[in-house]
Amino acid sequence: MDIQRINPAPRWSDATIYNGLVHVVEIPEDADASTGIREQARQIFAQAEASLAQAGSDKSRILSVTIYITDRNNVAAFNEEWEAWLPAGCAPSRACLKVELLNPDLLVEIAFVAARADA
Repeated sequence: MDIQRINPAPRWSDATIYNGLVHVVEIPEDADASTGIREQARQIFAQAEASLAQAGSDKSRILSVTIYITDRNNVAAFNEEWEAWLPAGCAPSRACLKVELLNPDLLVEIAFVAARADA
């Protein structure tokens, strides 16, 4: 099986597809010091939906996520946005880690693994 890369750049691709699985990592596009966790989460979710669609998947087909969050005080607000975004009955397996991201304006980064619709 070939590996498919969507919009490859020197350091990353928007998505990689292999063996029916889609791998996507998203950060907020418009984060700055004043952007809160809710807005950053919404940006990530919108970007993830677009990336998944381009790769032949959608948010109902997410298998697992790894969430990197910089402040444990933001977890409750993030979880509210997460639960509102996910379709009922489609919660993936999930890991959530408190980290320091290289860009201090970023409050969250998410790595998604999803099944393609044709898999």
